[in-house]
Amino acid sequence: MSHDGVGPRAVMRSVAFLTAGALVVPALAGCSSDDDPAGRPLAGGDIARADRAGIADGGTLRWGVDTVPETLNAFQADADATTVRIAQAVLPSMFRTDSRGRPVRNPDYLESAEVVETEPKQVVLYKLNQQAVWSDGREIGAADFAAQWRALSGKDSAYWTARNAGYDRIEKIERGKGDLEVKVTFGRTYADWKSLFAPLYPKDVMGTPDSFNDGARKKLKVTAGPFKVKKVDREDDEVTLTRNARWWGEPARLSTIVLREVPHDERVAALTAGTLDLAEVDATAARRISVAAGPRGTSPSGSASPGTSGSASASASGSAAEDSTALMGPGAAGRGAGRSASKALRSWAVANGSDEEAADEEVSAREERREAAAELTRERLALSGFEVRKSLEPAYTQLALNGAEGPLADERVRRAVARALDRRDLAETVLKPLGLPAEPVGSHLALAGQAAYADSSGALGDQNAKEARALLADAGWVPGGPVKKKGEKAAGGEGEKAGSSGEDADDDGTYVVGEDDDGDAEATGDHGDAGSDGSNGDDHLAQDGTQRTRLKRGSAPGAYAPLGTAAPAQAESAPLAKDGKALTLDFVLPSGPGSEVLATVADRIAEMLKRVGISTEITKVDDESYFTDHIASGEYDLALYSWPATAFPATDARPVYAKPVPAADGSLNIGQNYTRVGTDQVDQLFDQALATLDDAKRAELIRKADARIWAAAGSIPLYQRPQLTAARKGLANVGAFGFRTPVYEDMGYLKKGAQGPARTPGEESTEPSASASTSESGSDSDSASGSDAGSDAES
Repeated sequence: MSHDGVGPRAVMRSVAFLTAGALVVPALAGCSSDDDPAGRPLAGGDIARADRAGIADGGTLRWGVDTVPETLNAFQADADATTVRIAQAVLPSMFRTDSRGRPVRNPDYLESAEVVETEPKQVVLYKLNQQAVWSDGREIGAADFAAQWRALSGKDSAYWTARNAGYDRIEKIERGKGDLEVKVTFGRTYADWKSLFAPLYPKDVMGTPDSFNDGARKKLKVTAGPFKVKKVDREDDEVTLTRNARWWGEPARLSTIVLREVPHDERVAALTAGTLDLAEVDATAARRISVAAGPRGTSPSGSASPGTSGSASASASGSAAEDSTALMGPGAAGRGAGRSASKALRSWAVANGSDEEAADEEVSAREERREAAAELTRERLALSGFEVRKSLEPAYTQLALNGAEGPLADERVRRAVARALDRRDLAETVLKPLGLPAEPVGSHLALAGQAAYADSSGALGDQNAKEARALLADAGWVPGGPVKKKGEKAAGGEGEKAGSSGEDADDDGTYVVGEDDDGDAEATGDHGDAGSDGSNGDDHLAQDGTQRTRLKRGSAPGAYAPLGTAAPAQAESAPLAKDGKALTLDFVLPSGPGSEVLATVADRIAEMLKRVGISTEITKVDDESYFTDHIASGEYDLALYSWPATAFPATDARPVYAKPVPAADGSLNIGQNYTRVGTDQVDQLFDQALATLDDAKRAELIRKADARIWAAAGSIPLYQRPQLTAARKGLANVGAFGFRTPVYEDMGYLKKGAQGPARTPGEESTEPSASASTSESGSDSDSASGSDAGSDAES
């Protein structure tokens, strides 16, 4: 879990939470292939793609980030999303992800990479780009690969590494026929070998424990990307990247990138002041920007020059409030808008009346309103130079069910919780107001478009309140039983009790773990129980737009109560009890800024559970203690947090779903499985997938593992997370990237009079970049040029 979007592979799953961000993608999902269960991504990248020829040479991009990182070494435990962003810009990666979240060869560093032997051992041969050199002039070669392997193999505890997945399977690394060949021999077959050496650090960093542990924390002397690290300034909270003079690929269009730490709640002010050009924002800020900017595709009359403070000179006309984009809504015109004529007349009368005290107060109030209006006008004027780029992030929000103890230790109760949920309703609550595709996520291990994706939720069953009640009855939970008095209890023994499913819960927020996000998705009315009449509502949960075959009792083992089990009469919403105890679940949420979206989702979940007789007590706790004191320690029944999707689920997802095992001291070793729910069969399927080099067979094994994870009901994927990015108009090839790895050398400001491909929001460009040597177009080709990786060719 990560607090800022999707982290690098080195820290991809090291932190369980992701914030409730909002990535941008105007392309609606749609056309999924009947032949490929993976389908297409629900949304593509929204980066204002433009040909390099139309981008000016030079300029500074000021990019708002959450932190100045504690380390520049992406393989250390305290690496974060900014660490990854820097590594992407300044270090080699042998593979990167395309628009469908699949690994593709990076031609700036690799001419080819392939498995050349499988027996008796797997051997991968890398042929390096002959121009690839470190910034000190030394060729990138086998010595760098070998040093990284030794550091990350796990054999030397003097290296403070966060993970060694994959590197621990390597037996040896040696030089091939020439200096440009690297031969990697694996002691155990490793299907996810493309995940390795991304990023690749120089041997100067990886060569010794001292250099690994401390040499790359505050500075990177040697790099090999389009940019290099010029300065890490912890006093001014910014990292400055400048062009790498020894870069051999397409030259960087920008001269400088400044990564500036700005809290989410201060980003609109920074954009208004002209100190940022690009930043992720929440939904409230996005609406303010969209109102000021007007419809997508418009430009301020005086566009800012690259890298200047650039307050837009275009006026924010009143017509901007009429913009019909989905980011706007009632009241989006701004603070204080719509003051009626009658109120204005009354204000004038009081200010000029005979009551001097009232007149003075009204004069002061009118002055404050004038100042607020002037401030709003200045803000709109400045923000009219920006636009909001939106997409779906490569991450999903889930409901976690703690199966270690209490009612949820019974898998029938977990399955009942899952079957009570209208996941489509929850997805629409968050995504529909943003104009993003609102499809429930159908897999724990991949997202739509990725190779391993398939909607396996049928292994558990769709929403059906009647079946949920039957499962609860089979587990012994019946309505109206005698209930012993129970003292109020906050999950984890601390925190603020926010409410329960039987009361109006506070609306002051939840939080999509780790990040500040949109806080305006409101509950939109009460929904009846889909399937309460016996139907499963399959058409509502079809991921690819096709109707699912209705599952019958017994067709998904364990997903239904035994045949003949009937829900008790008049059990529609009666609270349930067993052995004198009410069925009440502790629902723990973070309470910090940006948590409003999770709060809304939690309230709707509580209402859905109430309909089948399950009560909830929502407790909001400090952000800092949410994970360590509650999720990791198991002090919760229900919780909301997010996981990133990965191109390598067999490697990255295994510790998240592996069956907990007893440790030597008698405690339970859960790894990253914070739900404490796992099975031997899931572990075996992951192990088989890791040892299967055939892509199709490996994807099928991953899908089988996912189906069993669904059936165990330890966690319920809900929706793909949104991300909203405010970008200065005229800034190209940057914004909301979707699955695709950013291409830093292609980012820049359009030349005066130049325009990117004309399109409307929600529409993908299909024109290839002029400098693209190949076109991915969502294919599984093993290469992508730098410019092509920055395009949005997706239909």
